[in-house]
Amino acid sequence: MSIKLNDPASRGVSKPTLRRLPVYLNYLKTQAEAGKTNISATAVATALGLNEVQVRKDLSAASKSGGRPKVGYCIAKLTADLEEFLGYQNTKAAILVGVGHLGAALLSFQGFQDCGMRIAAAFDNDPEKIGTEISGIRVYNIQDLPHICKLIHVHIGIITTKPEQAQNVCNTMMEGGIRAIWNFSTAHLDTPESMIVHNENLAVSLAMISHDLEQVIQQEQRKEE
Repeated sequence: MSIKLNDPASRGVSKPTLRRLPVYLNYLKTQAEAGKTNISATAVATALGLNEVQVRKDLSAASKSGGRPKVGYCIAKLTADLEEFLGYQNTKAAILVGVGHLGAALLSFQGFQDCGMRIAAAFDNDPEKIGTEISGIRVYNIQDLPHICKLIHVHIGIITTKPEQAQNVCNTMMEGGIRAIWNFSTAHLDTPESMIVHNENLAVSLAMISHDLEQVIQQEQRKEE
């Protein structure tokens, strides 16, 4: 299976817009499950706490089916358009390295398939984990990664190892033809400019949540004074 990675810039879509589109998609699915058939941009913006003008721009960038006055968007059509735009209908294979607690949790997560990604294989250097299966996904020896990646033509790699192991894993992935890395370790990866790297730093996310929470608490305290 050949993997084609989409560049949002080449499609005239900014990265902030690309980050919001899955949020719209998830909300539309909840509305469809609730029995609704149409929805307005105003309703989407209000529910998600976003600017209505921005929502309209985002949706028009990803869908050719505009909203109708007093009717809004057809939820089924808009959902299909967003899934096609995001590539969810073309499942992309990925591999994961580091079958610890986080890695095992990701292997068991069923939501990836809904987002157009399938983890085809996992890798580790622990003899007790090699040869086992987690949610039907086999764990292979990390030494076999380059050969297996080339064999199944996979281009996406997920790193869930310790930080000190991440760069070596990254190098091994590149050797196997991996072109995009989803990095859950806290390590900074040294890669060529052609390599796509997305860092999912849980510590940074926690720091942002803590900061925002502190701001809210301080605002509430000032109101009470």
